[in-house]
Amino acid sequence: MRRFDGTQLLVATHNAGKLIEISDLLKPFGVSVVSAGALGLPEPVETEDNFVGNARIKAHAAAQASGLIALADDSGICVDGLGGAPGVYTADWAETPNGRDFGMAMERTWRELEAVAAPFPRNAQFCSTLVMAWPDRHDEVFEGKMAGSVVWPMRGALGHGYDPIFQPDGYNETFAEMSPDLKNKISHRADAFRKLVTGCFT
Repeated sequence: MRRFDGTQLLVATHNAGKLIEISDLLKPFGVSVVSAGALGLPEPVETEDNFVGNARIKAHAAAQASGLIALADDSGICVDGLGGAPGVYTADWAETPNGRDFGMAMERTWRELEAVAAPFPRNAQFCSTLVMAWPDRHDEVFEGKMAGSVVWPMRGALGHGYDPIFQPDGYNETFAEMSPDLKNKISHRADAFRKLVTGCFT
């Protein structure tokens, strides 16, 4: 396992919500964080059909373009009643000609569950894969999950993405109703991040 030995980490994302979550998780290690969006780096085309493959594409593209160690996250919600969809296409379900509309994506998720009369609870998992890539093309991979269920109607105004319809197991609140501190302790990304920290930072 290779250690992180820099002072600045490039987060390979143009997603402001994801950048904030990762920045908060890295605060204890005194690492400054910059996003691919802030550096004006293009978003590479994600051509893989799995989280690991797409995270690798993003991390290596950012590391090669910047010369910095880069961290990429590929994550999504996998709904049991939809055969694991939207999965790697989680963000794609929100795409419109005017940008991403996650309200539309959440409505589609529920509509498709209703169409197949999926049984309750409508189990789902949020999955996160983190890939840290070095400019010499070495990388380390860490995967995390959070089990829960899809609920309707949407609840909460915090978080981002599909958070308003995801209620994690053992809690009565959706991710969008939880304080950021609590979500960052229990989320799929937090699970992957604990493994990253153990492997590369401590």
